[in-house]
Amino acid sequence: MITAAMLGSIEEAGAAVLTLTDGLEEGELLGSRLTRGEVTRQLGVLAAMLRDLPGSATQAMPEIDWAGWRGMGIALREEGPARDEALWFGVRSLVPATLSWLRVYRQSQPELFRFAA
Repeated sequence: MITAAMLGSIEEAGAAVLTLTDGLEEGELLGSRLTRGEVTRQLGVLAAMLRDLPGSATQAMPEIDWAGWRGMGIALREEGPARDEALWFGVRSLVPATLSWLRVYRQSQPELFRFAA
């Protein structure tokens, strides 16, 4: 049940990132204080939730870029160009890939996403 709730939160945060950044170019994102701040916050939520998933869940989903998310969590605590690069990488690569894999896993391993009755 904890895993299902966490995966739901991960999907919600990922959808928020995609919604906030839909149609934005890198310079627009980095130049928008409010959007940039919220996207950074949502990426932090994603990185923390993915980090805290039970080991059984991470082992069941090997295609998720676990190392990339660990790096994202570290990069978001930095300032400067490295953080900017991580932010854009998260928006354009890491989040879409993760959400795509979660859709696959929802179909192939529905028990991970099921709340206990």
